Amino acid sequence: MRVFLISLLALFFTACGTGKKPDEQAFLNSLDSAKSGPTIDEEVINSILQQIPSPLEISVLLKESGTKYNAGMLNTPDNLSKYNSNYKKALNLGVFGTDLGYTNIYEQNQDGIKYLSSIKSLADGLNIGQFFDIETIGRLATNSKNLDSLLLITTQNFNSINHYLQTQSRASLSVLLLIGGWVEAMQITCQVAAKDTKNKELQEKIGEQKIILEQIVLLLSFYKDDANMASLLNDMNELKVAFDKINITYTYKESTMEIIDGVAVIKDNSSTTINVTSEDIEAIRTLTNSIRNKIIG
Repeated sequence: MRVFLISLLALFFTACGTGKKPDEQAFLNSLDSAKSGPTIDEEVINSILQQIPSPLEISVLLKESGTKYNAGMLNTPDNLSKYNSNYKKALNLGVFGTDLGYTNIYEQNQDGIKYLSSIKSLADGLNIGQFFDIETIGRLATNSKNLDSLLLITTQNFNSINHYLQTQSRASLSVLLLIGGWVEAMQITCQVAAKDTKNKELQEKIGEQKIILEQIVLLLSFYKDDANMASLLNDMNELKVAFDKINITYTYKESTMEIIDGVAVIKDNSSTTINVTSEDIEAIRTLTNSIRNKIIG
């Protein structure tokens, strides 16, 4: 089921993991060309973003599996006052974006309003509040007929935010927004998967993140001279060790063309096999929760 993103989360996650792997040489070239402050080519960041599965899509998967809404799995907006540094603000802006998406999927509008307020506050603190029209986004998010419009608006917003941060030599904030949202989605999914050990779809969704984590580590490695980023990189490398035990096999098969409703459609016949065990999930869950607790604490 294709999910149209229903919240600010679309600012950070705008595809469902089917994008092509970014060209690593282009990434390295962008590092070499940095002149003033850390800068990564916008298209490189966007390419990585497009690989990441929407946490909203995962939330739908959780809901359709019969998992009940559990606000206890989310970062409470009461923690907002703890986030005084740009590092913490950016990470938790990503976290709250994921949490907002989760509340929207379960139609918990009262909780959603609290997250909207927290998101606006953090965005203002990072001097990117001008890109958030909370009133419009809040109105669109509560009306399913406006999902296409909301997706367009929020995607445009992320592009504007990313460009602005690049020109201000603050590209690291884009990376932190991404990581905060990803970690929160991971910890929610891992908690549910640990309890529902027979749900292979959830386990495979977690296993898929091995590829994404490799890209996150690559991004963070550029900022290892910063103490906060270096600490986060170390945590992600520990998590990567757990993911390295997961075997992902890609089998290529030639694409074919089909005619559907009079329109020629190219069908991808290739397949991916993900071998992940309950032990893998438990190890990933433990490490993810540890990283997440550092982020929101």
